[in-house]
Amino acid sequence: MSVGSNDRWTVLARVDRGRGLRGEFLATSFTADPDRIRQAGSVHVVGPGADPALRFPVEDVWEHQGRLVIKLGGVDSIEDAERLRGCEVCVPREERLPAGDGEYHVSDLIGCRVEDPSGREVGTVVAWQEAGGPMLLEVRPPGGGEILVPFARSICLSIDPAAKRIIVDLPEGLEDLNRA
Repeated sequence: MSVGSNDRWTVLARVDRGRGLRGEFLATSFTADPDRIRQAGSVHVVGPGADPALRFPVEDVWEHQGRLVIKLGGVDSIEDAERLRGCEVCVPREERLPAGDGEYHVSDLIGCRVEDPSGREVGTVVAWQEAGGPMLLEVRPPGGGEILVPFARSICLSIDPAAKRIIVDLPEGLEDLNRA
């Protein structure tokens, strides 16, 4: 499970693999504006084989062929970068930059009650997944199981993280199709 569901960290990106000889790595961005990683100034790397107590200065961030390339201070070889594979690039929740208009911190969606327009409870957001298209909200229905809800404007009609509420208009059959 992603640390994004943890109240301590806000995930900015996930390390996919090392790139180049100087310790850069390719990453999947979890922010609408990758420059927010640079603006953070320094980040923590959280995951297996990483010490989240360590802070790494952000030396550079750029896009290359639709993916992020990140260079952190102290990560100076491809071997160093490869050790971070699968880890998440995070900032402490209290240090995150505010979300822009119409944007949301994914971690704020965890715990939101999901309802249809009539007020019927669909479930509660417990996590999210990246699958190459829109992000998928993992929703746990009251009776158990899991429903994967695309985080798309056409489906998520109203999002209010402060009230912990998301109103969705699910396509016909989605609830039954995605129950795990």
